[in-house]
Amino acid sequence: MLAAMPPSPSTRPHGSEPPIRDRGDACPGALRLHSAADGHLARVRLPAGDLTVRQAEALADAADRLGDGHLSLTSRGNAELRGLPDDCGGRLAALLRDAGLLPSERHERIRNILASPLAGLDRHTPSDVRLWARELDGLLCASESATALSGRFLFVLDDGRGDVAALGGDVSLVAEPAGTEAPADHGDQSGTGQPARPGGSALLRVGDDPAALRIAGPDAPRAALTAAETFLSAAEASGSGAWRVRELPAGHGLTARAVAERLRGAGVECVLVAGATDVVGAADVAAAARVAGAGTEAAPSTKAVAEAPAANEASTPTPYADSSAPGIIEGGDGAHALSVLAPLGRLSVAQWRLLVAVAAADGDGVLRLTPWRGIVIPGLSADAAAARLRELAAAGLITEPDSPWHRIGACTGRPGCAKSLTDVRADATAAVTAGSPVPAPVSVSVSVSDPDTCPDPVHLPGKPERGPGTEPEPGPKPNPEPGPGPKPEPGLEPGPDNSAPLHHLPVYWSGCERRCGHPHGAWVDVLATADGYRVSVVRPKTPPAPAAPPGAPCPTS
Repeated sequence: MLAAMPPSPSTRPHGSEPPIRDRGDACPGALRLHSAADGHLARVRLPAGDLTVRQAEALADAADRLGDGHLSLTSRGNAELRGLPDDCGGRLAALLRDAGLLPSERHERIRNILASPLAGLDRHTPSDVRLWARELDGLLCASESATALSGRFLFVLDDGRGDVAALGGDVSLVAEPAGTEAPADHGDQSGTGQPARPGGSALLRVGDDPAALRIAGPDAPRAALTAAETFLSAAEASGSGAWRVRELPAGHGLTARAVAERLRGAGVECVLVAGATDVVGAADVAAAARVAGAGTEAAPSTKAVAEAPAANEASTPTPYADSSAPGIIEGGDGAHALSVLAPLGRLSVAQWRLLVAVAAADGDGVLRLTPWRGIVIPGLSADAAAARLRELAAAGLITEPDSPWHRIGACTGRPGCAKSLTDVRADATAAVTAGSPVPAPVSVSVSVSDPDTCPDPVHLPGKPERGPGTEPEPGPKPNPEPGPGPKPEPGLEPGPDNSAPLHHLPVYWSGCERRCGHPHGAWVDVLATADGYRVSVVRPKTPPAPAAPPGAPCPTS
């Protein structure tokens, strides 16, 4: 049996009590800067990761004039500026405001909206949920009550392929395929033989509740905001100060039924879709995420919410492109898109300006940042896409899925973070350059709910001694030699608890036990300790929600 919409893995340790929050969150923003060891840090929210060329140029100017000459990409598709001086707040705000990156200063930290980065681009594209993202952002910035949301609260909008549905959203919308019956009078508005547009329907989920609400496409953004407002009411009633849905204490948890009550009061029709608890296999990934509904009951009246059963059988999965992989994406209309990744999630201003130049000269004049710390540039011709991909590879970006840098990540580490035990980025760079992104064979599987249960410390073999200024730059070298990526370490093979080889898992280097920025789902944990690097595989006790295609990495929220 397929779950109506598989829940994403809980970010709270299994069996633990939810935290009591007696203060607001400390997440940085574009106006609230964070003091780090290398200067101040600004995080610029980019709903759906969308940037115009003009906005991207403004970020480059900010990094060049005020920061350390680099831009960092986050696992929510946002951008960070580091190395900012003490007195730059006003100048940074003015620069961002002029570029349209601060539509509402009171809401700037809560504009956390993830959307499928390839929506509307590949051959088998489903609904362009990015239109929903723009409308939701406008509703958020116009809502007085939404200013009470935490800077960690996350909206996730999945186009049906399942690429971002498993990334720990507090409120998630998953577009349904064409032909799914929408509530009330809001049917599919796409033409015959055309990809489904946002006029169809969506499934709305909150936190870990396996149940979902089927919403008409035109109502989806308003329903998402209503769900967030319902969370705020539950958090206030609980007295817990919860920042996220999964932090609500027992007896105050947010459910689809509770949201349905609020939607009814707001005049939004919905159908409750019962959840299922069975785990979906890798072959069912896309079908599960698309939620091929079995028959929908009549639309609910204002007195009751109808229920629709979850699907019992999966249809043939649609071969969507892998949103996390670099390369060229072929569109159904002859247009192509480029997808590249930033080595260890960081780009120099020169690399960033090259991407902007490609978007301006050969693309549609826009860029999309992805939760895999990548950039998508749509609207190129086939010839331009191939030539530009070679140019970006020569500039040091990750352009091939078999690159040894693909799925390698690291926290900031020293010198930027005072809590880090070492310069993990330099160590990761040295390890990948030496052909061993994992310091030693993984021997023990652990649970994300019990991160302290790890194998014995492992020291990097042949760890190079480095003097000041001799750290290698991360990323592929200019004009890299073609060839396959590194061979898997011995023992990194499929097993009863692992449906894919471990060398397909994300590898994440952390400078301390906070593991800032670590991936969702299963991943290889390379943790710095006082005795060396400790290596293990992290697997949630609760099976992570499937994401298409199999083996695609799931970044943290």
